[in-house]
Amino acid sequence: MSKEGYIRTLRRAKKVAVKLVLWILTYIASAAITFICIPQLIPTLAVFIKDYMAYIAVALTLGFGYAIVQSIAELAYWILRVKHPHPTAAAARSLIKMLGIGGLLAAAAGGAVGGAGAVALGGFMGMVIGFAAQQTLSQALSGLFLLLIRPIKIGDKVTVAGETGIVEDISTMFTIVRKEDGTKALIPNNSILGGKIYIHPTKT
Repeated sequence: MSKEGYIRTLRRAKKVAVKLVLWILTYIASAAITFICIPQLIPTLAVFIKDYMAYIAVALTLGFGYAIVQSIAELAYWILRVKHPHPTAAAARSLIKMLGIGGLLAAAAGGAVGGAGAVALGGFMGMVIGFAAQQTLSQALSGLFLLLIRPIKIGDKVTVAGETGIVEDISTMFTIVRKEDGTKALIPNNSILGGKIYIHPTKT
């Protein structure tokens, strides 16, 4: 990365960090206004807010929580871009988003119930989300490892998951291999890490 590119990347990271702090402060201020200021200034709304406090809290958590998760993922992307290429940083960003949104949904579902039920429902939702996203997370983690460890690179001639060809792209979920007949194979990244990798010598 050039010096100019390095400086631009740091500037973007700083902007995203400021945005993240603003989202967090706005969330705290909104919660304080909703649950403290409004009931004191408008007593007639105090009963309504008290009765629906859990649902209002969930709505605030989902609304601001999504924006905060997005900002955290974006900040991680620009921090990684200082030393790593775009595919690696993008894979980490996608993984953080998936984990953050999954945790946010589990917390919101538990918060809607409250008390001991929140713990049970939150844990149950976490299990459901975990099972539902198991394959996706496995592929995303495998893609991140491929991009960080780099056992294969774009342009390598490889044999992976029974397919032989030139690596054209390594994304978060799939590795694209162009075969000799011109067809492209989209190979799940967890299949690559779970099997043997053959790297063929290139002709000079």
